[in-house]
Amino acid sequence: MLPKILNLEPKRRDAILNAALKEFAQKGFDDASTNAIAKASGNSKALMFHYVHSKKDLFLFLYDYCTEMMNKEYLEVMNFNEKDIFEKMRQSYLLQIELLQKHPWIFEFIQMTAGTKSAEMNKELEGRVNEKQSLCHAALFDLVDESKFKEGLDVERSKQIIFWSNIGFSNQILDDIRTSEFTELDEDKMVAELDDYLNELRKIFYK
Repeated sequence: MLPKILNLEPKRRDAILNAALKEFAQKGFDDASTNAIAKASGNSKALMFHYVHSKKDLFLFLYDYCTEMMNKEYLEVMNFNEKDIFEKMRQSYLLQIELLQKHPWIFEFIQMTAGTKSAEMNKELEGRVNEKQSLCHAALFDLVDESKFKEGLDVERSKQIIFWSNIGFSNQILDDIRTSEFTELDEDKMVAELDDYLNELRKIFYK
């Protein structure tokens, strides 16, 4: 862990973390620029390294930090036993929105699986990947009450269509959050749009 960065006041800490998450998510570990991270976070490179030591330490800290946050604020509170597919999706969206408002690039960062050019880094990541819980299609879409679907529908194909819709709406949420950096995000409007979207899907697939 990096206690110096954790002891920063939240606004400065999150500026560094979010700048690093975006840079690593878009470019990977090898091509990410610490200069770009420092500039985007509003710090000099020298000051940033006072808190984070090295690019490797920052990357591994982010991996552990984001995995812990996702476990505590998403996986451990998400009710995967809910059998109504749309109620489960709604719960998932609301938890994701809370996470994404804090760290808009967290999901892209944590889902990176490509190896780096550093054997040492790959070994470090391998141990972490083996330990972390993954967000998977099965957790949301396999345990569902199929009796609610309209007769005559191919339920497995219907779930796949719903899954594709889920990806599309998730991307829209991401765009809204990422473009709200300089404007206030209207969370009530976003949740209302989510409910309208899910209600339309219910009309299509449920009895």
